[in-house]
Amino acid sequence: MPDEGVRLQKVLAAAGVASRRASEELIAAGRVEVDGKVVRTLGTRVDPATAVIKVDGSRITTAEAGLVYLALNKPAGVVSTMNDPEGRPDLTGYVRGRRERLFHVGRLDADTEGLILLTNDGELAHRLAHPSYEVLKTYVAEVPGPVAPSLGRELRAGIELEDGPVRVDSFRVVGRSGTRVMVEVVLHEGRKHIVRRLLEAVGHPVKRLVRTHVGPVAMGDLRPGNTRALTKAEIAALYHEVGL
Repeated sequence: MPDEGVRLQKVLAAAGVASRRASEELIAAGRVEVDGKVVRTLGTRVDPATAVIKVDGSRITTAEAGLVYLALNKPAGVVSTMNDPEGRPDLTGYVRGRRERLFHVGRLDADTEGLILLTNDGELAHRLAHPSYEVLKTYVAEVPGPVAPSLGRELRAGIELEDGPVRVDSFRVVGRSGTRVMVEVVLHEGRKHIVRRLLEAVGHPVKRLVRTHVGPVAMGDLRPGNTRALTKAEIAALYHEVGL
């Protein structure tokens, strides 16, 4: 551990983990790791800008690291890029004025609304978007009804599309209004227009599509066009999701 730096209990307290005294108890109990090693020595100093600190296996973030994690409810008609060469509305309008260079985690097509994450944490963004980590995404789609009771079983078994098979992790009907049906689709696929193509292939073309969750992060009641900072618990859950 570095001779210079900040006392670990002070870093934990500043990150909102616990009070200074309670943080000391966490360290003494062997519940804190720094850069992969359990630390039990009170007064251990760390560099909060670079150290990977975990409490009970969950990674914490520090203000000194300068990392930003935002949730955006992307409106329809906005393209998922930070600079659109065609001049269409893009994501820059929602982070204008921030000094950090943020980038988006994955994409939503222009007609799809809902949750998209913005961050300057490159490793986390890479893992969340990489198919090998199989991060689940949840969508709510408005489709024409009726929906057969067997459809969920069919989608979980897998549907063959032109670029290969796809199966959902979960499917359920969440609402009905006249001839319209709202369905929830959960899958870890990231292929282009995958939800729209999948539902159209089974006879239910999508009228409206909203992404409500990325892994453990929920959009909740965030209004279209608004952003919010992720909570420390949400950030820790994302780290856990991809093994960081």
